[in-house]
Amino acid sequence: MIKNRPTDADGNPFPTLYWLTCPDVVKAVSRLESEGWIRLLGEEAEVSADLRTGLRRAHEQYARERGRLHPGAENWGGVGGTAQGLKCLHAHYAYHLAGGDDPIGEWVARRLLERQQIHYEKPARRMAAIDLGTNSVRLLVARFAEGEEELNQLARDTVITRIGQGVDKTGQLAPEALRRTVRVIDRFCRRARALGAERIHLCATSAVRDASNRDDLAQAVEQLTGEPMEVLTGEAEAGLAFLGATRGLDHPEPCLVMDIGGGSTEFVMGGTVPSGAVSAQIGSVRLTERYIHTDPPTYEELDKLEMAVTSVMHQVEDRIPVHDALTLIGVAGTCTTLQAIALGLDEYDPEAIHRSVLSRDDAESVFRLLADMTTEERRRIAVMPPGREDVIVAGAAILVTAMRRWGLSEALISETDMLDGIAYRMVEEATSR
Repeated sequence: MIKNRPTDADGNPFPTLYWLTCPDVVKAVSRLESEGWIRLLGEEAEVSADLRTGLRRAHEQYARERGRLHPGAENWGGVGGTAQGLKCLHAHYAYHLAGGDDPIGEWVARRLLERQQIHYEKPARRMAAIDLGTNSVRLLVARFAEGEEELNQLARDTVITRIGQGVDKTGQLAPEALRRTVRVIDRFCRRARALGAERIHLCATSAVRDASNRDDLAQAVEQLTGEPMEVLTGEAEAGLAFLGATRGLDHPEPCLVMDIGGGSTEFVMGGTVPSGAVSAQIGSVRLTERYIHTDPPTYEELDKLEMAVTSVMHQVEDRIPVHDALTLIGVAGTCTTLQAIALGLDEYDPEAIHRSVLSRDDAESVFRLLADMTTEERRRIAVMPPGREDVIVAGAAILVTAMRRWGLSEALISETDMLDGIAYRMVEEATSR
């Protein structure tokens, strides 16, 4: 299943956001349509209040999602390009796989399971990891088979919800930030289960660590995932980031992994395993809220930002031997977005970014470019994830300051990080039982 933009290159509407890509699955769903199930399910919706309500809700949610991606597109219809009724089982099933609350998509999934298996798969287990960060919520659904070292990724999603909004100042999760984050977690759990995940585990980081009112979030997470929410310490977060970033990597050691988050940044040194880690209270959201109040930021604000980051670098140097690092690895959204801009990509391409090299000169150039832009100008950059445009200057300042101070001429940018570390740990727990 893939997701496309609401419009084509000429601005014409697409009938649907989500598409099935596997020819075998497309054929299997087409067989259901040829058996008359569009008509039969449509007739059932006319007499079943629950199905009719669920179908209407699916169309409305789908239309709202279109509108968030392209203002005005909410008027172009819901699932399959229609505002009501039932038009295309393929579109409903694709929406279900994307985590949509779609009763028709669920029905298709059940019917396909009742029939002969579409693909042969080596016996394997499926797990879902969720990383709840200060700025974003991320999902990884993967399958693993005994004897295989690497995970087979089934889905990887990121939505910026900024649960850490205002936490640095108030010490509490804002009600609206909590609501929008729980909505995304709910959808991620539906997506994970639609892809066959037998276990869903969520790890929360800096903002939740700092919040005094996280009980409501914890209750919602346990209800949705079926497991208690795990609030990671900074050191545990660093260890998982190191595991995800360095697995299978063949580069000079020791490595310094730098995980720039919204509320904190983790620095972890090591070879095959971590040898030392520091979780510092500097992150893109926290620093933006503290130091950047004009758009674009003034030189005075940027100077204060750099001084704040530099003061933390002193503490990091006192605890781990960062000057001994032979390979710097940058992970998470700030680093990957900076590299996407440096590479001049027209659209975000994880394969082009993963384990590519970002030079310090390029990092400096992109930082200066972004700092001179307004938030709206950054928003219009093709590879800028919605919700990162206002905080990426602070995030970039962390990376650039570290590279300058520690004499690091380049950074290896990794798409795999703490989220992958959570998944690998889940595999280790499953296989050790």
